[in-house]
Amino acid sequence: MRGERNNDAWLIDREESRPAYGSERALFIQRTYLTLAVAVLAFVGLETLLVVTFRDVGMNIARAIFGNGMIGMLLVLGAFMGVSFLAQMWARGENPPAVQYMGLGLFVVAEAVIFLPILFMAVYGMGEKGAYILPQAAIITLALFGGLTLTAFMTRKDFSFLGPILSIGFMIALGTIIAGIIFGFSLGLFFCFAVVALLAGSILYETSNILHHYNTNQHVAAALALFASLATMFWYVLRILMILNSRE
Repeated sequence: MRGERNNDAWLIDREESRPAYGSERALFIQRTYLTLAVAVLAFVGLETLLVVTFRDVGMNIARAIFGNGMIGMLLVLGAFMGVSFLAQMWARGENPPAVQYMGLGLFVVAEAVIFLPILFMAVYGMGEKGAYILPQAAIITLALFGGLTLTAFMTRKDFSFLGPILSIGFMIALGTIIAGIIFGFSLGLFFCFAVVALLAGSILYETSNILHHYNTNQHVAAALALFASLATMFWYVLRILMILNSRE
């Protein structure tokens, strides 16, 4: 799940002229997507260890964190938001590189933990379908991410106007999630599709910031923002596929 929206105060002043797409900006973009790739691989590696290789360890972690009812779920959600905020603070470009990468690493670990219940459900709770759902969700998510990234790069459009819309949308989504935990109602397909749409806008927004607004020393922060949107989109795409397959 995605944490709170990033505070754009640490982006370049939007009144400044757009940066030239020279060697410095190109190197920044390369570093951003390389760092994102490493974060994704680290996430996949952690989940493979916790869900497949050391299944009992992963199951015990999931039970310890998520097995405490409504109060436990609210505490987990609050802790995840707090960790997300701390990770974003550490990943800012004004911090030493080691601190920036610590922030990204912390966020990847937090995502790996928060994903454990749905991955165990998909892999071990869906029967034979479980072998296909994860690859399908990954392919769909990567296809959406690639298409949105390509759109932003080809158009060079500044999508910063999406910032306030996304902030309101994610606040509504978070409120709905909290209400679902408290009152015990299930968030169905419509909610999942709505969040995927929000995350699509978030990817356009963050990619636009990479092209136009991030300082060129902020590749770790940029990669963290993209990873947050990508991971959360994967979560909801996986959830959609699980709901659809459970109806068959």
